[in-house]
Amino acid sequence: MNAPITPHRPIQALPDQLISQIAAGEVVERPSAVVKELLENALDSGATQITVRLEEGGVKRIAITDNGRGIDKDQLPLALARHATSKIASLHDLENVGTLGFRGEALASIASVAAVTVTSRTADAAHAWEIVGSHNGTVAPSSGAQGTTVDVQDLYFNTPARRKFLKSEQTEYGHCAEVVRRIALARPDVSFSLSHNGRTIDQWNISELAKRSAHILGNDFAEARLAIDETAGSLRLHGFAGLPTASKARADGQFFYVNGRFVRDKLLVHAVRMAYQDVLHGDRFPSYVLALDLDPSLVDVNVHPSKIEVRFRDSRSVHQFVFHAVQRALAQTSATAFGSVPAPLPAAASLGGDATGAGGPGLWRREQTQTSFGAQFTNTFAPAPAGGTRPFFAEAPGVAQDTASYGALFGGAPSPVTQVQPYVASAEAMAREEYPLGFALAQLHGIYILAQNTKGLVLVDMHAAHERILYEQLKTALQAQVSGQDMQVQALLIPVTFYADAIEVSTANENQDTLTALGFDIAALSPTTLAVRSVPTLLKNADAQTLARDVLRDVREYGGSRVLIERQNELLGTLACHTAVRANRILSVQEMNALLRQMESTERADQCNHGRPTWVQVEISALDKLFLRGQ
Repeated sequence: MNAPITPHRPIQALPDQLISQIAAGEVVERPSAVVKELLENALDSGATQITVRLEEGGVKRIAITDNGRGIDKDQLPLALARHATSKIASLHDLENVGTLGFRGEALASIASVAAVTVTSRTADAAHAWEIVGSHNGTVAPSSGAQGTTVDVQDLYFNTPARRKFLKSEQTEYGHCAEVVRRIALARPDVSFSLSHNGRTIDQWNISELAKRSAHILGNDFAEARLAIDETAGSLRLHGFAGLPTASKARADGQFFYVNGRFVRDKLLVHAVRMAYQDVLHGDRFPSYVLALDLDPSLVDVNVHPSKIEVRFRDSRSVHQFVFHAVQRALAQTSATAFGSVPAPLPAAASLGGDATGAGGPGLWRREQTQTSFGAQFTNTFAPAPAGGTRPFFAEAPGVAQDTASYGALFGGAPSPVTQVQPYVASAEAMAREEYPLGFALAQLHGIYILAQNTKGLVLVDMHAAHERILYEQLKTALQAQVSGQDMQVQALLIPVTFYADAIEVSTANENQDTLTALGFDIAALSPTTLAVRSVPTLLKNADAQTLARDVLRDVREYGGSRVLIERQNELLGTLACHTAVRANRILSVQEMNALLRQMESTERADQCNHGRPTWVQVEISALDKLFLRGQ
């Protein structure tokens, strides 16, 4: 297809009106862009109260009123002139931008495609002043309180072709409302009011970020978030990161701000995504409200027409700072990190009864036992001497069956090799919250561990919990190996041999260094046979053949040595999943308590490495409601 032939014209200067309309193509993409520019100007004026009124999705009218400093009568025409601003005056100012708006073209561009009225009053003015249309308009007396009102009507009335590209009224309103939400999240110290077609939609009073984010993002976010506030040199990251268990299928709950400006920067999004990679896999997206403050000279905010992208002078340092700050916050998502799960209290005190069971008062004994999880402390019930101390846990009164039949739940009598020492929950121990997950009572359907703590009942998914523990241990072991320390390897007394296809054999032969780094010795005995001679000590109880096949598959899929750098988490997750305790495996009380103690000391123990929760708390109040107690 031949391109149309354009007539030859001489080079000439464009008229100001056409220049402004061309600029409006970048600045005024749709009504929401007008809302953004006007809100930024209002905040730059020092406003603490802003009202946004929309009609027909902002196409018919956008009126924004603030209580800021206002504009002097003599400067009102300049406010509507192209490239006129009070925010920068030199190249130094441009390289150290500390305001949201600074280009001086927003109002001029808006006025070129809509009917604009600006009414403003300063603190020392006797009354407000008003200008209509453009910088060539007449400034006339008006009424109004201190601050500025910009009234934009009939958007694109003189460029009907552009108006055809707008969507429905509700869609355009949705974009405008989203802009207001973003800016309101960044400035909880400012009150905002939003109305549409004469009806108030949202009102946010001055508050803290915690309250403002809960109001805008909802209670689900407020109840599942982690506070972040870290500083390194001139960098400060603060805000809230949502828990992985509260992730969403869409990335519509992600808000990142740089020096108060909402941005969608690939570098920052990637840093946060990498921080979540240990706890959130698949197509799930975390929610967060994060603000990065830094020296304005270290960031260029003038690289995108709508200023939604930025460029950092030292992008690597910023990436690493954000990544580690968020990662450290997520690493604290263990049972010991939250005051919501305190140390166990006497069961009788929680349930409203006394501390006397069918066999009288007693003490829980703390026993040190060697288990498959290592040397751990567990608890068994023993009668207390006369005048003894209140027991740590006590059997509930009124059980008709012989309590001896429940001995298996509590470990029974101590074995001859078990060191038994009475343990009493002192006030100091409870204050230290030593055992947030409480102590195991039973195993349910071979899948869940039932434990009791201060607040009531704790349910633990034993496979998911053990998977997270192993995953973190494997990461630590691999990092130690990379740092020059030897990974602990378990040599197999009898090598495990199995049939392998040509691809598996070649993968083993070509990636010996990677396999060795991971703690595996897998050698080819023939063109169709592989032998597993050693595995990491942490995985010694796993099925060696299944483990070897999975490792070879992942190494082949992720590209050999690259697996240790780029896909380490996926590989270690696979190993942990295959080695963790399986469903329907019966655990002793000692093993269950050992698992609870390891969860309390493991980072990110609140969820497995797929982002699913490992335990939940059922409070006594919830149980009381189930049985209508107190009603």
